[in-house]
Amino acid sequence: MTYDLELDTSVDFLDDASAAPNIVEMIETVIFSLGEEGSGMVSHNENGPDQSAYLWKFQYGSVEVFVQLTGITDEDTLTVWAKVLKLPAKNEPQLMRKLLEMNGPETFEACFCILGDGVAVTTTRTVAELSPGEISRNITIVATVADDQDDILQAEFGQA
Repeated sequence: MTYDLELDTSVDFLDDASAAPNIVEMIETVIFSLGEEGSGMVSHNENGPDQSAYLWKFQYGSVEVFVQLTGITDEDTLTVWAKVLKLPAKNEPQLMRKLLEMNGPETFEACFCILGDGVAVTTTRTVAELSPGEISRNITIVATVADDQDDILQAEFGQA
């Protein structure tokens, strides 16, 4: 099921330290704060009790950012990605070198990778001990790096 993302901004999950944080609410709050109004979408698949998977998509500047939560157990993962360049590209060896040089010092916890038919910025981590700050940082880093770099990479390397 896919529907427009409408977030309840009245939820303040950070004030009550004794309450277990709701990861889904935390993710949606971050997306609401970053995404352009009306750009958010969420897909929710239920695979049984406590086995729900979520996929969000929102527009941040000139990129579409995707956030996937595979579930809420410690072994599940939170993955964030945004494509920045379609492949094949011009001068791919130079492009790959540039991306590797940028990984780390310019991408923080995120990294450039090849995802399907393009280059993306991505980060992933397990849900175990995931804090609201880490959720916000992971989503914000991917969105910001992707939006900052997509036009530059497209101008220099565009499609071959």
